[in-house]
Amino acid sequence: MKKASYLFMYMLLFGLLVNGNACGSDNDETNSPETPSGENPESPVGLQAYMLTTTDTRTYDLKESTVAFESQASMSPKNILLNPQQTYQTMQGFGAALTGSSAFCLKLMKQEDRTAFLKKTYSQTEGYGSSYVRIAIGCSDFSLKEYTCCDTPGIENFALTSEETNYVIPILKEIIAINPDIRILGSPWTCPLWMKDYQKYPVYQNREYTAGQLKPEYYADYATYFVKWIQAFQTAGIRIDAITIQNEPLNNKNSASLVMEWKEQRDFVKVLGPAFETAGLSTKIYAYDHNYNYDNKGDQNGYPYQIYNDTEAAKYLTGAAYHDYGGNRNELLNVYQRAPEKDLIFTESSIGTWNNGHDLSKTLLSNMESIGIGTINNYCSAVTIWNLMLETDFNGAVPSNNGGQPNRPGGCQTCFGAVDLSMSDLKTIYMNSHYYMICHLSAVVKPSAVRIGTSGYTDNDIAYSAFKNTDGSYAFVIINKSRSGKSIVLTAPDDSGKKHSANCTLQPHSVTSFKWK
Repeated sequence: MKKASYLFMYMLLFGLLVNGNACGSDNDETNSPETPSGENPESPVGLQAYMLTTTDTRTYDLKESTVAFESQASMSPKNILLNPQQTYQTMQGFGAALTGSSAFCLKLMKQEDRTAFLKKTYSQTEGYGSSYVRIAIGCSDFSLKEYTCCDTPGIENFALTSEETNYVIPILKEIIAINPDIRILGSPWTCPLWMKDYQKYPVYQNREYTAGQLKPEYYADYATYFVKWIQAFQTAGIRIDAITIQNEPLNNKNSASLVMEWKEQRDFVKVLGPAFETAGLSTKIYAYDHNYNYDNKGDQNGYPYQIYNDTEAAKYLTGAAYHDYGGNRNELLNVYQRAPEKDLIFTESSIGTWNNGHDLSKTLLSNMESIGIGTINNYCSAVTIWNLMLETDFNGAVPSNNGGQPNRPGGCQTCFGAVDLSMSDLKTIYMNSHYYMICHLSAVVKPSAVRIGTSGYTDNDIAYSAFKNTDGSYAFVIINKSRSGKSIVLTAPDDSGKKHSANCTLQPHSVTSFKWK
């Protein structure tokens, strides 16, 4: 990462855009900060693709290398041809949730250590360029306490709390200073308690932040709550790009939570949308924000497109958001086909003790296939995972299997962060599969890139997705699930239509990202 200036010089010399990182065959050498790649005597001559490789053994750990392109097409049966004329969705970005707990952990670190981590994660020139952040509107189940921004009855009593002002906003400002183009998505876990009706959920009457439903007579006040929250962040210098109306609207057990069935959300967005317009807000609104299987509630199947069927409600919705805690990602394609004019984003997945979250051999390729490549190839324009960082105790250099902290009773006690922070020194960071996934995507696929078509070689051991960035560079992300290395050929046309090909080696059980121009 320290070699950014050298890479820029190299870009000028060879006509490359360099924002990514690299990895290749076993014989490739990672360029040290003291040896810019253009001066490496072992570096191939000509058009270069930069690559980034991680194996599930960590033998290749975000390892950098290059591969040379030749000015000719390939007749290899392993050829994968990129087709920029076949276009799909425009990408927004990739990232993690900056929960109250994550912001708290980051604030525990020394400034220089925190800055180094944030630059590595978010910088477009000194890091991997993560470009999307999800935050909570009020508390989440990973907050320091349960609260909303208007716990005193009366919308005039709205105010940000210490969690926002002491933790989330200061960290967001540091991220924005590193990547000013970061996009921020807000999601509420619950409305203020005085707006709730517990008639259908009397068991939670004494756990007020859990379950309940929004009373229709408070739709206008709750819409104002959203407006005031967005405006409060604007006043703090933070632009909110989008919101979802309710996190997990069919979950009646989370801490905190609010049940909002599709008919309720349909009716509420007809109040929320006009409130945004009156306030002059361009913030996008996404529906749903829950599982592929609609929590097995038959009358809630097709939640977002049920709302889209109402033309008045649909006009205020940019699209829908999904989680992967139930069902199959094929539902994304189903929703897209029913409403291709609407956007899709993937907003939450977690790792923890239940899925061997610290073991890359169990999680790296499965996460990359199902969440990264899988959601993108089913039309998602943004991918975010759950907590960016949680703290835990370590057994030597490896985190224990105790759940990450801080966490809430009633929330997840067994979750890990995309990275885990050692409690003992508040400096040592352990990167988990979700962090690798976001880095591999962000390093080569830049905001406003367009997913493009491919043809040619496929087999059951590989999965991939291809893109063209706004600067004309190509990006390609592929996994190899085989226990053996694989050879592929990447072929893409230049601006004149002339095809260029590169022979590439994929390591066993690996993720590899490519970027070239």
